[in-house]
Amino acid sequence: MQRKFLTNLGLLLLLNLLIKPVWIFAIDRNVQIITGVVDYGFYFEVFNFSFLFNILLDLGITNFNNRNIAQNHQLLNKHFSAIVVMKLLLSLVYVLVAFTVAFFLKYNPAQLKLLAWLCFNQILISLVLYLRSNISGLLMFKTDSLLSVLDRFLMIVFCGILLWGHLTVTKFKIEWFVYAQTAAYITTALVASLIVIKKARFRKLNFHWPFFLAIMKQSMPFALMVLLMTFYNRLDPVMLGKLLPGKLGDKQIGIYASGFRLLDAANMIAYLFGVLLIPVFSRMIKHKQSVEKMVKLSFTLLITIAVIVAISSVFYSYELMDLLYDEHILESARVFRLLMGGFVAVSTSYIFGTLLTANGNLREISIISGCGLVINFLINLFLIPTMEAVGSAYASLITQFFIAIAQVIIVQKVFKFQINYRYLFTLFLFILGVVIFNILSRQLSPLWGGIISPAKTWFPNFVLMIFFSFGLAGVLKLLNIRSMARILREDN
Repeated sequence: MQRKFLTNLGLLLLLNLLIKPVWIFAIDRNVQIITGVVDYGFYFEVFNFSFLFNILLDLGITNFNNRNIAQNHQLLNKHFSAIVVMKLLLSLVYVLVAFTVAFFLKYNPAQLKLLAWLCFNQILISLVLYLRSNISGLLMFKTDSLLSVLDRFLMIVFCGILLWGHLTVTKFKIEWFVYAQTAAYITTALVASLIVIKKARFRKLNFHWPFFLAIMKQSMPFALMVLLMTFYNRLDPVMLGKLLPGKLGDKQIGIYASGFRLLDAANMIAYLFGVLLIPVFSRMIKHKQSVEKMVKLSFTLLITIAVIVAISSVFYSYELMDLLYDEHILESARVFRLLMGGFVAVSTSYIFGTLLTANGNLREISIISGCGLVINFLINLFLIPTMEAVGSAYASLITQFFIAIAQVIIVQKVFKFQINYRYLFTLFLFILGVVIFNILSRQLSPLWGGIISPAKTWFPNFVLMIFFSFGLAGVLKLLNIRSMARILREDN
């Protein structure tokens, strides 16, 4: 199982590293630059608002289904037809609730129009994720890997044509960005549907009320867990928009979005670990196999990357924001370093939270997430009026570390893993070493005098720091190439 995890993780990372950085830096970044921080902030608030209620599209069905199909492949044919009908009905509920709350919050006509398209996109995203849960549950990781980047690849093509194809003389509008996403999601949903329909031997749609109730009963714990996690992860921009008036709110949301963009890119890596580990952990737990080695392997790989990314982002926050944007650089850098500081916590949660989910410890996750939501809301409420976007970044940082620490404690209580103090000391040395490399790298600029312009001397320093940090991980055997090569040679 470790071999299957490593080989498919490698493919998944390769595909995503080829496609998604292009989307984030060439497309999403340029859309914000062209439309401006205020218009993009307007979009980003409504987008995150539409995200708050997307659990109503699913009610935990996708997480439940992924775990269930991984443990019982034969259930795909029985469940697929009825669940598709359920998701269509849930889509109507989602739209009704989203617009009711939007009217209550006094969203203006422009916001409501954009919300309609974004709600449709959320419906398509939810459908794609459900379809992919069947594919990954069947352990068809290569197919799922290709589907995971198909939507972004299509968006790059569509948005690239709109941005640089000179099809119109009109300046690029934020609405076109949304329409391009819609076209990409529709295409991806159709491709995924054809794959699952073939595997499920699908004949026709059926709605069976007792089955609906049975699935709801089993998936509701997943729904509560996802709802709470969604709120504490997506609440910041919405609260910025509601606590700060008019254009100031849109501007601060735009600044927050600038700082959030690289975190979103980094989260892509952590998310991929979670996608692979849910079916892997679920199957191992069902067959009563020890998960300790798999947890250590996945956590070590991810935390090594996370520590390097997070610490280097803190030390080079201004330079990275200056590289990406032309305005509000200092404000974006302050937000960015706080958000990226929480990436270590986010990565930890993707390993230990996934393990708890696969083991069915949903009550514990829901309690932790509920506490995280309260913490996030109260800190935002207190800090936003005075610190604006930086206050929201502090709320995110504190919340993510609370969630991660709580999940690690629960995992230790449930699984009773043997505490490896030597391993923990090695992690401490690695973190300390990366911090030292970053400090030293900031002092190297005089070495490049006359070779590189003063404004760009930070980049070779940054590259050297990354190189030595990964080298340290190898020396400390956190990244043990021989060990991974041995795993890849195993037959099972």
